[in-house]
Amino acid sequence: MSSDVIQRLVVFFGPFLFALCFHEYAHGLVAKWRGDNTAERLGRLTLNPFAHADVIGTFVFPIMSIVLNLPISFGWAKPVPVDSRNLKNVRTDMFWIALAGPMSNVLLAIVSAVFLHLIVRFDMFVGFQTGVFEFIKTFMTLNLFLAFFNIIPIHPLDGGKVLARFLPASINYKLEQNEGIMSMILMVLLFSGAIRFLSYPVILAYNFLMQMAI
Repeated sequence: MSSDVIQRLVVFFGPFLFALCFHEYAHGLVAKWRGDNTAERLGRLTLNPFAHADVIGTFVFPIMSIVLNLPISFGWAKPVPVDSRNLKNVRTDMFWIALAGPMSNVLLAIVSAVFLHLIVRFDMFVGFQTGVFEFIKTFMTLNLFLAFFNIIPIHPLDGGKVLARFLPASINYKLEQNEGIMSMILMVLLFSGAIRFLSYPVILAYNFLMQMAI
């Protein structure tokens, strides 16, 4: 394996794996706050990547896309289980549980910007600033992409569950029944490059955070 491939794995896969695990951890944590400790009982309230990993989505697909330098690099983790019977207000509680995932990635992007600001202000990592900057910028971009992608208002993404809070139960039921079809459409959009429209909000948010940081 060439040094270039190893470098891409370190720069892209490491941050991606942490961002993905933090996203799922946030779902489980907010579910616990809202009354359901299913994720905790099943060992999913953790940042351990193996607890959330889907072999294909978390390791095989992302690593292969990085090694082969494919234009599309994406993946997923196992959804955190939530038992709605433990929730006091299912519609409201599921709204916050679903929103927690994308918002956790926004939080990580903001923390990245704060870290960049501290590096610049206190002149940290002298001699290594370029490498550290690129690593943090990549981490920020990945988190923003995960946030905006997951908030797309269709099932099975978090955005579909967020939208459910504002739709009649009958419509939500139909949308959930067609979740498999929507998943296939989503994959087609990903591999066709049609999901490229996400680059616009990602770039806007990235530039805003960079202006605040530096």
